[in-house]
Amino acid sequence: MPVADIDSSCKVVEVSFNNGSRKDFFRNVTLQQFEKGDLISVEGVSGFDVGEISLTGEIVRLQMKKRNVKEDNPEMKKVLRRASDRDLEVWKQNKAREPQAIIRSRAITRQLKLDMKISEVEMQADGRKATFFYIADGRVDFRELIKVYAGEFKLKVEMRQIGARQESAKVGGIGSCGRELCCATWLTDFKSVNTAAARYQNLSINQTKLSGQCGRLKCCLNYELDTYLDALQHFPDNCDTLQVTKGVANLIKKDIFKNLMWYMLPDSSKQYPLTIERVKKIKSLNEQGVIPEELEAVELTSSKPKEVEPEFVDVVGQISLRSLEKADKKRQQQKQQQRPQQRQQGNQQQKGQQNRPGKQGGQQRPPQRRK
Repeated sequence: MPVADIDSSCKVVEVSFNNGSRKDFFRNVTLQQFEKGDLISVEGVSGFDVGEISLTGEIVRLQMKKRNVKEDNPEMKKVLRRASDRDLEVWKQNKAREPQAIIRSRAITRQLKLDMKISEVEMQADGRKATFFYIADGRVDFRELIKVYAGEFKLKVEMRQIGARQESAKVGGIGSCGRELCCATWLTDFKSVNTAAARYQNLSINQTKLSGQCGRLKCCLNYELDTYLDALQHFPDNCDTLQVTKGVANLIKKDIFKNLMWYMLPDSSKQYPLTIERVKKIKSLNEQGVIPEELEAVELTSSKPKEVEPEFVDVVGQISLRSLEKADKKRQQQKQQQRPQQRQQGNQQQKGQQNRPGKQGGQQRPPQRRK
């Protein structure tokens, strides 16, 4: 987004930590201009932390407005400097401690018999603080656990409870759509999802297909829910059953794209698509005590063009074979020219064999008499 005035430009930047799993806003009080992807050192808890610039400029104000963060907040932490080689070296050393810290922290929770799961451990760049993210069904008394962690790791401990959706966002992965998980890329607000969203969209209530990698219902069920709700307002209510001569027709599904309602008669597996006007008319007749004879279903025609099968065509006599005949004549002429040459070569070989001394040609030795 273009900057209208340098004096009124946004002095706040968005910084991401731990590969984007946590983002926060910091005030840029330095005279340096940072770009996306730069590593900077920011204020931490009694020390400093290292993060990566994720957003700069006017678009940061939109994100702050979305998260209800005021730009003139006096408690907002500041950017210290561009990350130096020393800062990056200390940051990498403390990040290398995280895998071992997760294993040790989980062992301690099992020893204390606490009903919780340590999902992730995030170390501050200077190694003075560690944030332990855990999952628990209810409240957990971890006062004793904090004392053990502080004595074990020799740092300040912060416990933060997260849900199953936040855990999948930190772990990441590929969804059933073939793309990276929304919660791990751009989704920040996790709204509640229930099975009613699937019913409005005519989806089968299959827990294995509707659940994401977090074990909860997929967040994408809410993406098109408003569109379906707006389209369903034109459909009549209380039309789940229609009375006709053949029996009671039950509503199967609603097609918002073609404005059709599908019904099924008893003792039959055939589905009948009806228009909204026809459904309203049958419902009004049933309220008056009149039972129509038929549903008068709509005949659906597919808009897909039919593939025309190629017809058999007799092309005998239409194709000229003169080119093939010419090729055959050339081959016959070449064979006729090669035959006398082969005969001359054969005669020369026979004459040469006759001139050789031995059994076949030349002077033969007289037969020896037997004694």
